[in-house]
Amino acid sequence: MSEDVNNSSIQMEFHLLAFTRYENVQLLIFIGLLSIYLLCVVENILVTIIVCLTPPLHTPMYFFLCNLTVLDIIYVSAVLPKLIVITITGNTVISSTGCFTQVFLYVFCIGTEFFLLVVMAYDRYVAICIPLRYMLIMNHKKCIILTAFCCNLGVFNGMMYALLISKLAFSSSRDINHFFCHMRSILQLSCSDTTAIGILITVDGIVLGFFPFTLILISYIYIISTILKIHSISGRRKAFSSCSSHLIVVLLFCLTSLTLNMKAMNKFSQEKDKILSMLYIAVAPMLNPLVYSLRNKDVGEAIKRQIAKTRKT
Repeated sequence: MSEDVNNSSIQMEFHLLAFTRYENVQLLIFIGLLSIYLLCVVENILVTIIVCLTPPLHTPMYFFLCNLTVLDIIYVSAVLPKLIVITITGNTVISSTGCFTQVFLYVFCIGTEFFLLVVMAYDRYVAICIPLRYMLIMNHKKCIILTAFCCNLGVFNGMMYALLISKLAFSSSRDINHFFCHMRSILQLSCSDTTAIGILITVDGIVLGFFPFTLILISYIYIISTILKIHSISGRRKAFSSCSSHLIVVLLFCLTSLTLNMKAMNKFSQEKDKILSMLYIAVAPMLNPLVYSLRNKDVGEAIKRQIAKTRKT
């Protein structure tokens, strides 16, 4: 029987329960999700265009920022459009192929973003702590290599989990109590032994989650200690403003994703987990461009210049 289930796993369907239990506010949820998605995509595209059109922003810091914006667009586009369709139509069905694709894109984006944030922290460390060697260390070739490393690591990790989950056998109950194909929620539906995958998720969370976060914290210990040694107040303010945006994004993304993905599963807290998951799935990618544009003087001025050019034409 399990062999039949396993062999048919490619053709089967899952049901994403999402927020369907809140029937009275489905329209409100739909409007909110659609607004967040459109804002997120438009904001991230605008930041990417602004950086590309502004030569003074063609620096390692903004090169990594552009990669982050592309990741955020992929991230939300892998989850929110399907959730929006479920909310407005009530059709919770997602194919196994669609589900495993979501798993791949989710893991790919999470892993890549963690290490990309580490690279951005290292960039700020070099710029503030050893500024005279900045252009030598953070040259164009090294920036591409670091970005490629982050992406390849994310692709490998995403493919590994997608393949492992696609090999599992599932029972007749295929209701995923989440708004996307969350790995731990999928494992709860499997009639196979998922102990090894569960351990792998925990170990992976430490290696690809807590380890990068620790590296970021260490970088900022050195950065803050260096900033405090700057004698002029204006110098301190300028140095801190160049890294404060990144620090806000790190805290918003890393703390929420690590807390929710590493905590023990509890069926009584799943509804709360779904709502909290929206923080790093949707809210963080939406706020990232705002944080970088509002907290970063260079981006703000570049936006004003592009608006002025548009008005002249």
